[in-house]
Amino acid sequence: MIDIVLRAENLTASYDDHIVVKNVNLSIVRNSITAVMGPSGCGKTTLIRCFNRMHELSPKAKVEGKVYLIENFNGRREEIDIYSVDPMLVRRKIGMVFQKPNPFPTMSIYENVIAGYILNGIKLKKSESDEIVEETLKKVSLWDEVKDRLKKKGTFLSGGQQQRLCIARALAMKPDVLLLDEPTSALDPVATAKIEELLEQLKNTVTIVVVTHNVGQAGRISDYVAFMYLGELIEYGPTDTVFTRPSNEKTEEFLAGKIG
Repeated sequence: MIDIVLRAENLTASYDDHIVVKNVNLSIVRNSITAVMGPSGCGKTTLIRCFNRMHELSPKAKVEGKVYLIENFNGRREEIDIYSVDPMLVRRKIGMVFQKPNPFPTMSIYENVIAGYILNGIKLKKSESDEIVEETLKKVSLWDEVKDRLKKKGTFLSGGQQQRLCIARALAMKPDVLLLDEPTSALDPVATAKIEELLEQLKNTVTIVVVTHNVGQAGRISDYVAFMYLGELIEYGPTDTVFTRPSNEKTEEFLAGKIG
């Protein structure tokens, strides 16, 4: 039985009556990487912004339908309608990393990692925060590179290091799901390869949904692919199946580079 962690039902999102995501039904498999791909302007980013209630922060934004987070408690499954609870609680469970690395400029590397706790008013003992910082930076393979300069600003790091710091910041809250919006589009090939390798390691402990315009990247790192076109979910399935035997003509055209 496939273990689902996040499920969208009839999800529609709009800005000022302009519909961007149309009636999407999608189930995300736990401890997998799902790549959301499609041409520019097809609704990829808006879709994942609905998954942690970021979309509603935009002026005149509207969401219809349901999004459920499924949690397991001692073998018992509980479905949480994320639009029925405090959005701050949702964002602790469903973290997000953006296209451009954005460490908080006034915070040190150390403070960036535990920023979620600071901003949510969650008090930690020094020993607790030290443990979270070290453990999380090790998860993103950044600890050895920064352990002697944790008090320096995060903005002093290279682009690839900054993005790994942002991933660490999201992981520090121990989310169930990590959303990434084209996380390597601003990075060079070496930094991109490091992020891709990192994501493949992280899926053992967190479910990953990554928006990418890069077909090659989707093929390299994802277990499942969701293809969006003009706001609609055109095709969804295991990556190997979608890439080798697409069931929709638009998917085939996109994979062949005919639309983009």
